[in-house]
Amino acid sequence: MIKRKALGMLAAVLLLYGCSADGSGRRSGSTVETEGAVQEDTSASTYTFVDVEGTEYEAARIEGLPLSSYDYGRLKEEGGFKYYTDKDGARISRIGIDVSEFQQPVDWNKVSAAGIEFAMVRVGYRGYGSAGTLVEDKMFRSHMDGALGAGLDVGVYFFSQAVSGEETLEEAQFVLERIKEYDISYPVVFDTEEIKDDTARTDGLDRTQFTDNCIVFCDRIEEAGYDSMVYANMKWMAFTLDLERLADYDKWYADYEPVPQCPYEFSMWQYTEAGKVPGIGGSVDMNVYFEND
Repeated sequence: MIKRKALGMLAAVLLLYGCSADGSGRRSGSTVETEGAVQEDTSASTYTFVDVEGTEYEAARIEGLPLSSYDYGRLKEEGGFKYYTDKDGARISRIGIDVSEFQQPVDWNKVSAAGIEFAMVRVGYRGYGSAGTLVEDKMFRSHMDGALGAGLDVGVYFFSQAVSGEETLEEAQFVLERIKEYDISYPVVFDTEEIKDDTARTDGLDRTQFTDNCIVFCDRIEEAGYDSMVYANMKWMAFTLDLERLADYDKWYADYEPVPQCPYEFSMWQYTEAGKVPGIGGSVDMNVYFEND
């Protein structure tokens, strides 16, 4: 089982970015390396980022929250997959995908042979309509059996629309009942997101309740003996979640820019929703799981 990484440091650490002003990379043979890293001004009281539509936001920097220690000059790409290296160029990350009923069918042996090392499988979701029905993902069991049978490490995630701690516990129990028969070596993830272009039952929740739900879910998952994690993008982290209260919980960070924009500590990076992997028809989300130096 993957243990929670202690990336926070007693002194402020440097967040290093690895792309040029236009986001271009430098190709060296068959490997793409990001441009030389530059130091971010960690003394600034705010930071800026863009969302997937290119809209720019400014957010207050949270004093005392552990900063990311990754040097993005050490991010590389080969064969269409991103990975992270140590100072000597050795890979110290793992290559993964996340899948749901939107990826079917999947030839998991081809996926494994292509170099994918882990899969995050959606267990299910709560509908965002008023009824809030809990639904098991149609491909959950097929994906679990296929990924494990092909030798991949597996974690899971659940898309939440809980409006209370009671509903969050219900979601956690829904997940636990379905994963108990499987060998789960990667985190069990609480996925809470904005519903775009529609109304959702969570629209009226405040930051406190959204954060409470993350804590309730993760604590229940940890009590059951699994590693937990919270999934979010930068906009959700900056304006919807209370990151100070979530400082002790691992983060699965979604950001489709050339390098992550998050100034804070996180463990896994979902870097594209348009990945191409042999054995999977269409597109799939791609992820980097960072390991300690």
